[in-house]
Amino acid sequence: MVHRMLAGFVALLLSSAAFGQGLQASPAISYTRDVQPIFTEKCVACHACNDAACQLKLEAAEGAVRGASKVPVYQGERSKAVAPTRLFYDAHGEAEWRKKGFYSVLDNQGSQAALMARMLELGHKTPLTPNAKVPDEIALGLNRNNMCPLPHEFDAYAGAHPMEGMPLAVTGLTDQEYATLRGWLAAGAPVEYQAIKPSASEARQIAEWEALLNRPGASEALVGRWLYEHLFLAHIHFTGGEQGHFFQWVRSRTPSGQPADIIATRRPNDPPGTEFFYRLIPVQGVIVHKTHITYPLGPQKLKRVKQLFYAGDWQVTTLPGYGPRHRANPFETFEAIPAVARYQFMLDNAEYFVRTFIRGPVCRGQIATDVIRDNFWALFQEPAFDRYVTDARYRGKATPLLAMPGQNDDVGSVLALWRAYRDKRNEYEKLRREAYADMPAPGWSTLWTGNDNALLSIFRHFDSATVTKGLVGDVPLTMWLFDYPLLERTYYQLAVNFDVFGNLSHQLQTRLYFDLIRNGAEVNFLRLMPAESRQGILSDWYQDSGKIKMWLDYENIDADTPSGLALSPHDPKHDFGLQLIARTASINASPDPINRCQGAYCSRPQMTEEFRNAEQSLSRLVSRPAAGLKVINQLPEATLLRIERQGGQRQVYTLMRNRAHSNVAFLLGEAYRYQPGLDTLTLQPGVMTSYPNFMFNVPAAEVPVFVDLMSQAKDDTARFERIVERWGIRRTHPQFWRYFHDLSAFILETDPVEAGVLDMNRYENL
Repeated sequence: MVHRMLAGFVALLLSSAAFGQGLQASPAISYTRDVQPIFTEKCVACHACNDAACQLKLEAAEGAVRGASKVPVYQGERSKAVAPTRLFYDAHGEAEWRKKGFYSVLDNQGSQAALMARMLELGHKTPLTPNAKVPDEIALGLNRNNMCPLPHEFDAYAGAHPMEGMPLAVTGLTDQEYATLRGWLAAGAPVEYQAIKPSASEARQIAEWEALLNRPGASEALVGRWLYEHLFLAHIHFTGGEQGHFFQWVRSRTPSGQPADIIATRRPNDPPGTEFFYRLIPVQGVIVHKTHITYPLGPQKLKRVKQLFYAGDWQVTTLPGYGPRHRANPFETFEAIPAVARYQFMLDNAEYFVRTFIRGPVCRGQIATDVIRDNFWALFQEPAFDRYVTDARYRGKATPLLAMPGQNDDVGSVLALWRAYRDKRNEYEKLRREAYADMPAPGWSTLWTGNDNALLSIFRHFDSATVTKGLVGDVPLTMWLFDYPLLERTYYQLAVNFDVFGNLSHQLQTRLYFDLIRNGAEVNFLRLMPAESRQGILSDWYQDSGKIKMWLDYENIDADTPSGLALSPHDPKHDFGLQLIARTASINASPDPINRCQGAYCSRPQMTEEFRNAEQSLSRLVSRPAAGLKVINQLPEATLLRIERQGGQRQVYTLMRNRAHSNVAFLLGEAYRYQPGLDTLTLQPGVMTSYPNFMFNVPAAEVPVFVDLMSQAKDDTARFERIVERWGIRRTHPQFWRYFHDLSAFILETDPVEAGVLDMNRYENL
């Protein structure tokens, strides 16, 4: 039963075309029918995306054939950038990847079996104790140093690490799965390459969109470039398209109607080097959640784009180039396109753009993410009240000041570059402060409320982060207010211009400038607060060493001009949050009776009685500081709760730990700014992370007992361990994979466009 459920989920994630052909009876082992489903179920959770262990990517046959590398993608201390190694982009075919230093894991080595076979054998013959903690000597998580042994190094590896075969530190393959993979490898590991192909409806829409972005003319070329640079990370899905089919924009040497010949530049705004065409190609392989940043296209979006960009009376005389200057300042590069069109396009799907830099490749690891608070809300400025959009003279003064660092990767110049761009940014903040002081006092109409993208909640999980529509949780400590210059800069700095294969200088400049972006978003929000309260609120955000940062690096705030909002003088920020919730109920995608319980009912009214009772009990854990709920100190960042009622129905919740800090203004030393007594928990229905840190499976009838024991556990590790032993799903749980993949199955049922295999690299050893 469990195997059939997982196989069904795997089938939906894989190519429908591939599975259609793979279902034919065959005595031989088929890669598509027999092998890839095993990889998807037992391997992809660790072997996918940029942080695939040893760069061994098993989402598709091309990754398995490519093999492994000793060079990690994430290596922030390197002094020189490394060559990109993006599957399907930077090389094609086994021979090309061998030239780039990848070695085979599938080929037999003389009398020795293939490296993959030996790794699987090591894991299969040394199983872990069921539902016990993984031995401490096995390093897990981001701190693990993957040794990536070459075939001739395997014996030494196995001798030194006898418990570290594959799958690593988790319930392994079944006997049948193991036999299938051994048989396939012994037969020479044959693969079939079965590319996903668009349906007839998708092909028609692809042709329409490619025709639009490739229209002749200078103005049309500039719009095509801007749209491409803003959608290159998107997994496009079409109105009326096939479930599980996604597409991505590329630049190709070949026009529509011909096979795409991808121009694989490091960044989407690097020089293409030749004539090119914008093309939409299918996303190949298994969809993994952490890279699955979705964007809808269809007839209404096509009409909207034409209305925004092609209906106005504007022209381009000379097209901009692709050099460092144009990469550093997109406001100058695209200044001919009306700013209102650019901003409104981003607002229409604001969650997509925020997700690209909150969940994208820059946000990997604690140092990358400690620039933001653990939870905050993001709001957007109405275009009609955005001075950059409405005032050409102001725009002309501001544009030269909006350039961003990261184009010069000379390690010795980091501090000089940082100071130069900091000063330029602060000059812009001064210009903005003075310009907005002459405008009417900001009120509720200052906030854009065009659709449910207008309200976003961001959660940091220590070494990753996520974003969702709606106002989730209690009123947070900080809020961000994006205007167009801030939203565009954030997107370009952290998505378009960020090079995951870059060196220390590039990545350090990116991280340092993000600190200024956060400060700018907070300062924008402060203008909504009463003038006399702004400095006090800012001081609360930047306690202790944060005050040094304010003095050293930040521009002064406007503490004089009035706000147009009527807010409580005792706690205006909290009052603003409550009024915001009340005023935006019609567009708030996440009404939250669990964390913002009012009265006796702390559950979603649409739930069955059993689940309402469960949510009522769980609400006792949330929005309480750790000083009164000591068990918070033993919980990881993102814990998944699977609540199951009799009959098999279940709901899934994410229990997020919000760590408190005196400030988040520095690159290093987070532990010194940590305020554990102020930590809180937020409970949100659904899966709110790509990286589950742990999971509990609790029968609905036992939720009150679970909550009671959690409340009583305090700092008593023995009590907490008893909770884990009773309801926890450890890495070694006999049914670990059933429960782990059921999280993805739940996404598939509740929000199918967003479904993908979750990552277990950060699943903790509780």
